[in-house]
Amino acid sequence: MKDPAYRERVKRARAAVLTILVLSIGMFVVIAVLAMLNEGVGKFVSTIESINPFYYILALACVLLSTIVGFPKWNMFVKKLGIRIPWQQNFAVYQSMFSMDITPGRWGRAVVAYTLNRITGLRFGKTFPAVVADILTDFLGFIAVALVTAFLVKSFTLISVVISILLLIPFFFIYVRAPYEWIKKKLGGWRRLNGVFKTADMYFRSSRSLDAGTYLYAMIFTVPSVIFSSLALYFVVLSFGINLTPDFIPTILFIYTSSLLIGMVTGIPGALGVTDAAMLGYLVAFFAAAGITFGVAAAIVIFYRIASMWFTEGVSTSFLVYTMKYWNIKQ
Repeated sequence: MKDPAYRERVKRARAAVLTILVLSIGMFVVIAVLAMLNEGVGKFVSTIESINPFYYILALACVLLSTIVGFPKWNMFVKKLGIRIPWQQNFAVYQSMFSMDITPGRWGRAVVAYTLNRITGLRFGKTFPAVVADILTDFLGFIAVALVTAFLVKSFTLISVVISILLLIPFFFIYVRAPYEWIKKKLGGWRRLNGVFKTADMYFRSSRSLDAGTYLYAMIFTVPSVIFSSLALYFVVLSFGINLTPDFIPTILFIYTSSLLIGMVTGIPGALGVTDAAMLGYLVAFFAAAGITFGVAAAIVIFYRIASMWFTEGVSTSFLVYTMKYWNIKQ
């Protein structure tokens, strides 16, 4: 039986993806214009034309691997919650979540909790803890790499610590039940909130299945995923003829993770503008001696974001469209 709200849900999902992609084009235009004003149109165009396709393909491969490497932890979260689903089907659901990484704090990944609900019939409160655990471990991976590499490059350590703490604050309210119980006590008499509280109660009960060992095991897959994403930036830098030896990879790891964390803390969808500006500034600050000018850094940022955003969105959205067929089932 068809779900009468199916078309509306599909429409909202498509609108979310398309809106951020359109905004990202605007951001690329702004970066390109600034680069051309800084170094001239001809020089910036020649920089773009100099890109080495071999290294850029390696960058795309790293972006794709960064998503695939994280699947075992997602599969583990799902199994721990007692959700029974064939791994092939679960892989498609997992891959579809990256289409919503453009949302603030990546919380749009909750779309997969809804997909699992349609497939299994389990309530949203039962499936959502897997999404929260996946986002949290991603953040912990970014934070771990950012802090370690900040000490290695001996730069921006304090700001990395502060941003890490700010990003973890929301998880306190998601994982610690006391604030929720206080709110429930104050507002529990409102009938309109009964459904919300029932879902929240189920969420807290379900999340108990994910113990500390589960999260520690998940980091085995999270950290390599972060490293692959960082290596994508390294290969984009190489694609523009900047000869960075492998001993510069820790600095690249810091630039990638810290730029992304700075963007996340703002809450701007897709971290648009903020992450781009931070990454551009870091590239010039750390690698000016290697030949990275403002114009070259602008080209690197544009092409890296195309790989990490557009390429990822393209692959993940194809999985989202595939899994939307499950939305059409009325439980």
